[in-house]
Amino acid sequence: MNKILVVEDDINLRENLLDLLDAENFDTIAAKDGLIGLELANQEIPDLIICDVNMPELDGYSLLSKLRQNIVTSTIPFVFLSGKSDKKDFRQGMRLGADDYLTKPFTKDELLETIKCRLEKQFTLQKKSQHELHELRQNITLALPHEMRTPLNGILGFSQILINENETLEKQEIYEMAEGIYKSGHRLLDFTQRFLLYAKLESIATDPEQIKLIQSQNTYFPIDSLISLIKKRASKVEREKDLKIFFNSTCKVKIAVNRLYTIIEELIDNCFKFSESNTSISVSSAIENNYLILSFSNYGRGMSASEIRNLGAYRQFNRRVYEQQGSGLGLSIVKRLAELHQGSLNIQSNPGDKTTVQVKLPCI
Repeated sequence: MNKILVVEDDINLRENLLDLLDAENFDTIAAKDGLIGLELANQEIPDLIICDVNMPELDGYSLLSKLRQNIVTSTIPFVFLSGKSDKKDFRQGMRLGADDYLTKPFTKDELLETIKCRLEKQFTLQKKSQHELHELRQNITLALPHEMRTPLNGILGFSQILINENETLEKQEIYEMAEGIYKSGHRLLDFTQRFLLYAKLESIATDPEQIKLIQSQNTYFPIDSLISLIKKRASKVEREKDLKIFFNSTCKVKIAVNRLYTIIEELIDNCFKFSESNTSISVSSAIENNYLILSFSNYGRGMSASEIRNLGAYRQFNRRVYEQQGSGLGLSIVKRLAELHQGSLNIQSNPGDKTTVQVKLPCI
């Protein structure tokens, strides 16, 4: 049974609405003003709210604004009732996040049709969210154990051999096992640091003061040092010959230099990770409409439109088919960094063909 909160200061209309909804087998609660309505909404978490616009204590617009600021009540379908039919009033309600707007007087059928439509839409959205949550759980189940277990197995396996067979091992064998332990430990450390960075960025995204602070930082686009960084990452995976760099544009960018380095490292590493040796990788910069645009292109697996649309952490698509390392954190980190700095991430790709990832960051 769906629970509906009615917030209406006119006692006659409020009682009529409650009688009508009760007759349709809805579970109803009521408030005579916005303050009581706000309290009931937070306590009861109704499935839908029907609210008058003009009320004492707290009007409908203010009530809606407060509900949308609370993550618990932010998605409750909200229908305004108003004696006004002015387009300006309608747009104000929509701008604040109202789902519908009924002008008094309205018929029983109009009200019930509006309720039915909004509840069905909410049900569809909930099903979609549950499906996405299920997919996320599956991806975490696949990605996290692999990213943690694989290096740990290497560390434990090599160290166990060193402990059990230390008296019979050759010097070269000891060196190779120590090297394996080091590489596995470094991989685990890298994953942990990136996981913590992603968690920190997600936390910053909910804190207006932190957002304001990071948006106040800036740096000149350091072409020479970034070229050196990219070449170093290419050398690490023996892909120097595949790399082409076209950095010929610079400006003062609204981002701290360490965050800019993070974006570059994540994107160039993705290019190497998802393309084969002896295929071209290009990196370029340009300035358009007072934005620095960084482009990274490779010829590899590519991504479908659906995969691009559903980009997120722990969403490494087709993991069962492609067993490359990675948790999907890289692009999620870049996307969040760009957004926090009033920029954007754009991906153009065709499966099995060229993929280009572009990051736009505002210049000063």
